[in-house]
Amino acid sequence: MHDVTTRNLPLPGANLHYEVSGSGPLLLMIPGAPADAGALAGLAAVLSDRYTVVAYDQRGLSRSTLTGPAADQDVAVFAEDAHLLLAALGAGPAYVLGNSGGALTALDLAARHPEQVRALIVHEPPIPELLPDRDHWRAVFQDVRDTYGAEGPDAAMRKFLVTVEGEAGGPPQMPDFSQMPPEMLAMMGRIQQNIGFFLAHVLLPVLRFTPDLTAFRTAATRIAVGVGAASPDGVPLRCAHELAKHLDVKPIEFPGDHQGLALDPATSAAIIHDTFTRIAGETRP
Repeated sequence: MHDVTTRNLPLPGANLHYEVSGSGPLLLMIPGAPADAGALAGLAAVLSDRYTVVAYDQRGLSRSTLTGPAADQDVAVFAEDAHLLLAALGAGPAYVLGNSGGALTALDLAARHPEQVRALIVHEPPIPELLPDRDHWRAVFQDVRDTYGAEGPDAAMRKFLVTVEGEAGGPPQMPDFSQMPPEMLAMMGRIQQNIGFFLAHVLLPVLRFTPDLTAFRTAATRIAVGVGAASPDGVPLRCAHELAKHLDVKPIEFPGDHQGLALDPATSAAIIHDTFTRIAGETRP
């Protein structure tokens, strides 16, 4: 395990908090909202034996504070932040891992700046705009946002979690907070503080994102799509399979469900390294 160095990158409209550990080729890890870099800390600790791992909080979340008033944040803004972070690091092209909503940032980064991305893994990217019933999902997520305005964050998050778990999934299993180490408890506290910003300013703009599939068909960047072996039939799993179909790739199974990267970092790290090793050496026909 390597020491973690915490740094800050001033950007237009925000100060980006990021963490660096390990040595070797650069690996940028992008978590999805309302989580932050702490959600991938276990994974970073394992992968830092093979990579220089950089993980960060996306703007407006946790320690990446906005320098102006709260405003809507879309995928293009998040992707520009990732681009500027990689440019500041100056060690590219990078391997990139995007988890959940962070996978959308990673996809847009790869489309806009393919020269910065050596290979990309996206784990269960929620892209309801790709689904055949996208109008239904637009209405569902609008209802989540409206519920936040009318009833508050708890009621809205209950509706939001159903879109992840699937209608038959039931309520998500709550972790045992008494068994959590202090750093995990601190992260959970940050996530709780992020929920209002996520519901008000991230949810709808991000879930209206459509990836540039044409760019992926013509660029050299290789992309792998990950799914949880135990994921329920919610939006993230459906979207991952739909994206894999568009990209003509077979989804890669990771342990667990939508949170599998965090809950089984050792197994996930082995799959990530093997996948990067394989796809980075592939060439397009």
